[in-house]
Amino acid sequence: MSMWHINPNRVELPRRPLRRLGRELVLLVLAKIALLTLIWWVAMASYERPDTRPAAIEHLLAPASASSTSPTDNP
Repeated sequence: MSMWHINPNRVELPRRPLRRLGRELVLLVLAKIALLTLIWWVAMASYERPDTRPAAIEHLLAPASASSTSPTDNP
Protein backbone atom coordinates (compact mmCIF):
# COMPACT_ATOMS: atom_id res chain seq x y z
CA MET A 1 0.00 0.00 0.00
CA SER A 2 1.24 3.45 -0.90
CA MET A 3 2.08 6.04 1.75
CA TRP A 4 0.86 8.91 -0.41
CA HIS A 5 -2.74 9.92 -0.03
CA ILE A 6 -4.18 11.91 -2.93
CA ASN A 7 -7.26 13.99 -2.28
CA PRO A 8 -8.90 15.07 -5.58
CA ASN A 9 -10.85 17.88 -3.85
CA ARG A 10 -7.78 19.63 -2.52
CA VAL A 11 -5.73 21.94 -4.75
CA GLU A 12 -2.12 22.62 -3.82
CA LEU A 13 -1.13 26.27 -4.24
CA PRO A 14 2.43 27.54 -4.51
CA ARG A 15 3.85 28.43 -1.15
CA ARG A 16 3.71 32.12 -0.21
CA PRO A 17 2.67 33.70 -3.53
CA LEU A 18 1.84 37.01 -1.84
CA ARG A 19 5.30 37.33 -0.35
CA ARG A 20 6.89 36.93 -3.78
CA LEU A 21 4.43 39.39 -5.28
CA GLY A 22 5.21 41.87 -2.51
CA ARG A 23 8.93 41.60 -3.18
CA GLU A 24 8.36 42.14 -6.90
CA LEU A 25 6.22 45.22 -6.27
CA VAL A 26 8.76 46.74 -3.88
CA LEU A 27 11.52 46.08 -6.39
CA LEU A 28 9.44 47.68 -9.15
CA VAL A 29 8.78 50.80 -7.05
CA LEU A 30 12.46 51.13 -6.15
CA ALA A 31 13.47 50.72 -9.80
CA LYS A 32 11.02 53.45 -10.84
CA ILE A 33 12.32 55.81 -8.16
CA ALA A 34 15.88 55.18 -9.32
CA LEU A 35 14.93 55.76 -12.95
CA LEU A 36 13.09 59.01 -12.19
CA THR A 37 16.03 60.21 -10.07
CA LEU A 38 18.41 59.47 -12.93
CA ILE A 39 16.19 61.32 -15.41
CA TRP A 40 15.99 64.31 -13.05
CA TRP A 41 19.74 64.28 -12.52
CA VAL A 42 20.44 64.31 -16.26
CA ALA A 43 17.77 66.88 -17.17
CA MET A 44 17.67 69.28 -14.23
CA ALA A 45 20.87 69.13 -12.20
CA SER A 46 22.92 71.00 -14.81
CA TYR A 47 20.83 74.17 -14.47
CA GLU A 48 22.10 76.85 -12.10
CA ARG A 49 20.14 77.38 -8.95
CA PRO A 50 18.47 80.80 -8.69
CA ASP A 51 19.95 83.34 -6.33
CA THR A 52 17.55 83.49 -3.39
CA ARG A 53 19.48 85.86 -1.15
CA PRO A 54 17.31 88.72 0.16
CA ALA A 55 19.50 91.29 -1.64
CA ALA A 56 19.05 89.49 -4.97
CA ILE A 57 15.28 89.27 -4.51
CA GLU A 58 15.14 92.95 -3.58
CA HIS A 59 17.10 93.81 -6.72
CA LEU A 60 14.75 91.75 -8.91
CA LEU A 61 11.62 93.28 -7.39
CA ALA A 62 12.86 96.86 -7.29
CA PRO A 63 11.23 99.35 -9.67
CA ALA A 64 13.14 100.32 -12.79
CA SER A 65 15.61 103.14 -12.35
CA ALA A 66 14.62 106.61 -13.62
CA SER A 67 17.60 106.78 -15.97
CA SER A 68 16.36 103.93 -18.17
CA THR A 69 13.04 105.63 -19.02
CA SER A 70 12.17 109.29 -19.17
CA PRO A 71 8.79 110.97 -19.72
CA THR A 72 10.16 112.99 -22.65
CA ASP A 73 10.77 109.85 -24.76
CA ASN A 74 7.06 109.49 -25.51
CA PRO A 75 5.71 112.01 -28.09
